[in-house]
Amino acid sequence: MALDGAFLSRLRHEIETRADGARIDRIAQPSKDEIILQLRWRGGGEKLLLSANAGSARVHFTKSAPENPKSPPMFCMLLRKHLSSAKLLAVKQIQMDRILHLEFETRNELGDLVMITVVLEIMGRHSNIIIVDQEGRIIDAIKRIDPEMSSVRQVLPGMRYALPPLQDKLILFDTTADAIMDRLAKGKPVELSKALMDAVMGMSPLVCREIADFACRGGQETFASLSDDHRERLRFYLNNLVTTIQTYGGTPTMVMDLDGRPRDFSYLPIHQYGNAMMTREYDSYSELLDAFYARRDLMERMKQRSSDLLRVLANASDRIARKLALQREELKECGNREQLRIRGDLLNANLYAIKKGDAVAVVQNLYDPEGGDMAIELDVQLTPVQNAQRYYALYRKADTAEKMLVRLIEEGEAELAYVDTVFDALTRAETDADLLAIRQELADGGYVKQNRTAKAKKEAVLPPLRYESKDGFRILSGRNNFQNDRLTLKDSRNYDIWLHTQKIPGSHTIILADGREIPKSTIEQACIIAAYNSKARESSKVPVDFTFVKHVKKPNGAKPGMVIYDHYQTVIVDPDEELVKQLTVKQ
Repeated sequence: MALDGAFLSRLRHEIETRADGARIDRIAQPSKDEIILQLRWRGGGEKLLLSANAGSARVHFTKSAPENPKSPPMFCMLLRKHLSSAKLLAVKQIQMDRILHLEFETRNELGDLVMITVVLEIMGRHSNIIIVDQEGRIIDAIKRIDPEMSSVRQVLPGMRYALPPLQDKLILFDTTADAIMDRLAKGKPVELSKALMDAVMGMSPLVCREIADFACRGGQETFASLSDDHRERLRFYLNNLVTTIQTYGGTPTMVMDLDGRPRDFSYLPIHQYGNAMMTREYDSYSELLDAFYARRDLMERMKQRSSDLLRVLANASDRIARKLALQREELKECGNREQLRIRGDLLNANLYAIKKGDAVAVVQNLYDPEGGDMAIELDVQLTPVQNAQRYYALYRKADTAEKMLVRLIEEGEAELAYVDTVFDALTRAETDADLLAIRQELADGGYVKQNRTAKAKKEAVLPPLRYESKDGFRILSGRNNFQNDRLTLKDSRNYDIWLHTQKIPGSHTIILADGREIPKSTIEQACIIAAYNSKARESSKVPVDFTFVKHVKKPNGAKPGMVIYDHYQTVIVDPDEELVKQLTVKQ
């Protein structure tokens, strides 16, 4: 992603402009790598997010309100001890590196004014949030780095804070286009985009590719091979870039694929992808990052909190799959049972020619149209009649085993499909209440230990997802299999419309008719909701079946959420997150 030093400088300026002199009102730690500081100032306030997550390290104001754990982590408690009511004095960036210092004034336990610095280092998997006192010593870090983890730079309480080694690169805030051109001329003979990254601090691969794309008119060349025209275009772009950086100009821009999924972001307009990508501009850099990371952060938080359930489901899925493989192999062996019956018949027909103690009986195969012989193995300790009965017994055993295996395989496949539906619901869980309901469902199924208290809470606090179509019809969608059963079998009426993705795990979705005829436009919107609330959320051309609720039945003994239906129609739709958000009714 393109959160480079230049982009961070826009964020620094944005924070400094909006929150100068703000005080910390509340501190939360919604996940192990994230901190949210609730800042307040005269006339307003906002939440400032600091993330040291390896895949999404950043800082910006956020409108989202993630759920916090019931018990605050120790690092959060430490921050509250040192920074409650602290005043933000300055926001500093180290050159054009991805290091930000938030300097706060607060009072210590003796009532003396002291300076506490919150250091955010945005360095991929080495990203960190470090608390430093006014003496420059580390109070603590969200990720402690001991000598076993790094022999170059340790981050531990009590140690003096030291900056990561700075790179020998030009800094856009105090350089010129000519200086960059000179550095490129002395650099390695590599593609222009790579040469720019080696020469200038704070520029992401996306921005470097954009510069090279403009200078080379869509091509990629080394600096030495640039024509005069290309060099003039490069100088022109670099001049504009330096001016943009030094004046805090730029345009918050998101790059999206043709399905509207976020792919990258920048502080510059991006043209290098042509018609293969779309772009969207935002009013602020914080709004841009909030939109870009919203779903990814939610998924990451839920993944952390549901790790034990994910492990249970993965183990159950593996166990069922292994059992099914063995049962199918046994069923395949049962397919030869007729040969056992034939051997018994042939032995009975040739009892006169067989003696006790024979190891093999060679008899004419009456079932062979060509009249060939068959060699039948015998147990030397059994009489000819007992050998025939043995083959009949093996035949009956194989016949019984086949019938049982067919039933067991059907049950195993149904259980595997059920586990897949629970896994799908778990990946779409957005709150602790969702996780609690799924945990209770697994407890009822014997997959995890029973929790009676959780069941009562689930019934009390977890309503279905609610939507309203543009025609004014209410649409409900289940959050888990318990809700799916309740929606379909209890809360809906015969002529309400039931929807579900075809042969794909997902939520039961209901359009409440309320005695009215439901228009096609509402059905199409509900199909999009059903596709979005399914395992096919990130896919396109998703088949969704719909029928009247009266045509939906639950087989006896079926797992939660598992139903059969008929008299249905199918619509092919593309999941549309923006439309689903528009139709969502806040609860």
